[in-house]
Amino acid sequence: MKRLRYYAEAALVFILMHIFKALPLDAASATGGFIGRTLGPRLAVSRKALRNIARALPDMPPAEQQITLLHMWDNLGRTFSELPHLKTICATRVELINGHIADDLRNDNKGAILFGAHLANWEIPLIYVIENLNLEFGAVYREPNNPYVARVMEKIRNPDQRLRGIAKSRTGARDIIRALKENIHLGIFIDQKYNEGIAAPFFGHPAMTSPAFAELGQKFVVPVVPLQIERLNGANFRVTLHDPLKLYDDAGAPLPALDCIANAHRLLEDWIRARPAQWLWLHRRWPDDKKAGE
Repeated sequence: MKRLRYYAEAALVFILMHIFKALPLDAASATGGFIGRTLGPRLAVSRKALRNIARALPDMPPAEQQITLLHMWDNLGRTFSELPHLKTICATRVELINGHIADDLRNDNKGAILFGAHLANWEIPLIYVIENLNLEFGAVYREPNNPYVARVMEKIRNPDQRLRGIAKSRTGARDIIRALKENIHLGIFIDQKYNEGIAAPFFGHPAMTSPAFAELGQKFVVPVVPLQIERLNGANFRVTLHDPLKLYDDAGAPLPALDCIANAHRLLEDWIRARPAQWLWLHRRWPDDKKAGE
């Protein structure tokens, strides 16, 4: 039964992707947004999202929390429907801030870690750094439960296979080390729960986070660069490269992983507070999240 369900899900994704591909970019984005904000708030998972919003942003009035939830679903629907148009978006719809940092990364003859969060259309930076910034790039990702959907999505988002995908696994760990030794730039999302990680403050609450991005930066002596993506309006975006994260103290000694994560979390908090509807609030980011807002 599971395999049949997986096949059905993959078939639905395949059909939707080809429908959105046939539509002009703005029409596809708007249609996805309409579907997201129409269906999403009705799903049970929206209760988890509201608990997370209340936990992270307790000063936000309940009515505004509901609006944030609605706009989150709009953003999520747009993100899905924009997938067949990623190259067009990267070529014509992205404003770049601090491009000189990309120049430094391109010319320093070593790899780097670029970390970000599931904000706006988080797929765009993965393609943008290859197509527009001309960086050798690989993305560390969590393998989807449905391998058939994963196959369909991979063909849509990465048709020419220029993006090197590295799954989070023992084999993936070896691939990460090999990539950094080959001066590849790696993208990592740090806003998902990692049970074997470190409890670091995130919006004032402990959140289990993988220290890998900081530890790899210190071990291989490569810059760890925050990469921010914002949806400006419709299918228009801004990518901002920030100054590398501080990994060492003033004496040159490596900072503890907890300090590095806490500093990175503060950046993410700023990004999310600026555009709360653009973050994916659906993750079980904190323990006992059912108690939030109660």
